[in-house]
Amino acid sequence: MSRRHRDVGQAAVELALALPAVVLVTLGIVQVLVVVTDQITVELAAREGARAAAVAADPGAAATAAARTAVSLDPIDVSTGADADRVTVTVTYTSRTDVLLIGRLIGDVELRADVTMAREPP
Repeated sequence: MSRRHRDVGQAAVELALALPAVVLVTLGIVQVLVVVTDQITVELAAREGARAAAVAADPGAAATAAARTAVSLDPIDVSTGADADRVTVTVTYTSRTDVLLIGRLIGDVELRADVTMAREPP
């Protein structure tokens, strides 16, 4: 029997051994990209909320309305702290890890963004 004839199934065995690891790594990368996208969206919501709160007479209501209007994440939690000179808006969101297999390994991720802006006269 020739050497070539004996090695015919080697590639199939190597593929069968390596494919689960490759799929798991690919799914992990997809999940990381989803969480990064959600973090960027949470930061956008916080910036928009802070902009609205900086010029509003009622910073809390303005920040909440602007943050929820700016993004499609639901539900987001918007909190506002203000003094005479500055307003701080904090947005939190729990990113669900729904990607097959990976979600059960790492669980949901809580994302948070804080933005502080100078208050403008109303």
